[in-house]
Amino acid sequence: MDAYTDYTQYDYFYNENFTDNGSFPYSVTLDCPGSPLHGANIFLPVLYCLIFFTGFFGNLFVISVVGRKSQRGGRLVDTFVVNLALADLVFVLTLPLWAVSASQNGYWNFGAIGKLLCKLSSYIIAVNRFSNILFLTCMSFDRYLAVVKLIDSRSLRSSSCIRATCATVWVSSLVLGIPSWVYRSVQDLSDGPSCVEDNSSYFFLSISLMMALLTFVFPVLIILICYGTIIMHLNKHFATANHRAKARRRHSLKMVLAIIVAFMVSWLPFNFFKVIIIISQLSNAELSCDSQTWQRNGLQVSCCMAFLNSCINPAIYFFLDHHFRRQAEILFNTCRGKPLQSFNSSASFVNSGTTERDFSIKEKRKLVK
Repeated sequence: MDAYTDYTQYDYFYNENFTDNGSFPYSVTLDCPGSPLHGANIFLPVLYCLIFFTGFFGNLFVISVVGRKSQRGGRLVDTFVVNLALADLVFVLTLPLWAVSASQNGYWNFGAIGKLLCKLSSYIIAVNRFSNILFLTCMSFDRYLAVVKLIDSRSLRSSSCIRATCATVWVSSLVLGIPSWVYRSVQDLSDGPSCVEDNSSYFFLSISLMMALLTFVFPVLIILICYGTIIMHLNKHFATANHRAKARRRHSLKMVLAIIVAFMVSWLPFNFFKVIIIISQLSNAELSCDSQTWQRNGLQVSCCMAFLNSCINPAIYFFLDHHFRRQAEILFNTCRGKPLQSFNSSASFVNSGTTERDFSIKEKRKLVK
């Protein structure tokens, strides 16, 4: 097996991994020996299965807890939380396919429906990636409105507006994932079929590069601006606020900020390697064997980091959001048939969301006076 074919086999892990099928003029030295990560056909299936089980049950738990709370009048930001968990839940359902493929050194042996599964799973991963960053951007903007522009943004933070925003995010993500469906297919390589993308056109690579910038760099800038403004606003207007007000403000930001940091840490390495590979392909760069190996293995490892993001959020909710833990306890006791006894705690959980608007308005009116 030559290095060119070897490159296509081990670079299949994500819907936009820029594999080469031999027709695109990407300068690869055929004398370079293939050097995939040692033991990848063992640790990758194990890792994918762990992500699948933890992500499936974790996100299902989040949907059950937060969804139940939202029906009883929860925080507006929880609408984004439920949709984010739903996107991750659908995504992890595709991981068993990639675990089986990884155990077979990247070959896609799923019979007559293999082509459909290849396109569908890659499309779902693409939709998950886009919806995640868009929901996180919306959550950041919602926190900005809640803290900085609350009095002027009551209509924007209504339940109907939040639901309309979520619907828009889903439609946008479904549309943005179409290139993955179109350009992903099962190709017969020298030793077997693989689920790879057809990168034979400069148009597709240019679109992929533009999407990487518009769906990661641009949203991250919006998120940083929102939180930078929030921090400056809090330091300026709430320096003399009482301890309880400060604690409520910190808690309202802590969970969303933790989710955003986890997303950036998980996805930044992947986007870095992806952009480097696209630019190399578009520029016909003459790469050494070490550079090719570095790109291939770096993309493989960073892809695993990106997939881990789907099971991190439930842990963040559980360990950082004491309101979530209280509601989870109520749900657990309900399932066991025990009477609800912690109404004071649960009330504070619900009230922290339902009275967030009223509390902040009163607080701001005091500041104005």
